[in-house]
Amino acid sequence: MSGSTFRLRPARPGDEPAAYRVCLLTGDSGGDASLLHASGPDLLGHIYVGAYLALEPDLAWLLEDDEGVCGYVLGALRSREFFQRYATEWLPPLQAQIARPVGDPATLSPTDQLRWLIHEPDLFCPEPYAEFPAHLHIDLLPRAQGQGWGRRMMAALLERLATRGAPGVHLGMHASNTRAAEFYRRMGFHELVQVADSWYFGKRFTGGT
Repeated sequence: MSGSTFRLRPARPGDEPAAYRVCLLTGDSGGDASLLHASGPDLLGHIYVGAYLALEPDLAWLLEDDEGVCGYVLGALRSREFFQRYATEWLPPLQAQIARPVGDPATLSPTDQLRWLIHEPDLFCPEPYAEFPAHLHIDLLPRAQGQGWGRRMMAALLERLATRGAPGVHLGMHASNTRAAEFYRRMGFHELVQVADSWYFGKRFTGGT
């Protein structure tokens, strides 16, 4: 937004509602998912944001402006260890509160599919895992896009991951989000594998891409 002053800062306790809102407003292949998930607006945040703020807070940055939080970049240094904690520490309280949907997951509504993921999480790591053990998520609201902040946020997290010893990083995205795919390619990521409707990209910190 013209005239806005943007600030990138480390995440801190109490950021969850604002970060969840960004997740919801970018949760439909980069677009607003608030109508799609009106009956469960926090579900996307529970799945894709909350655990990073709780379990890897030193790898979480938020972008904010005069209107509030408008983006985040979140990471995990060792994905398999993070997913183990996600399954054993983060999900059980949610599973106690959110009922498992009944029926074939493929025929569930989009919101019930998220409820299903609370009980049957998708914890996929692309191979070769040893080369890309870290992973990340980034989302920006429209008012923060097109101004170079996505690149700066990614660069900050990639530098932190490399400094902490990660040889490379991967990320996953919906195959329909071609705009994001082009952004990742410009950041030096390349395609690793496609699984169903998800693409996985990777970037090495040493030895090229």
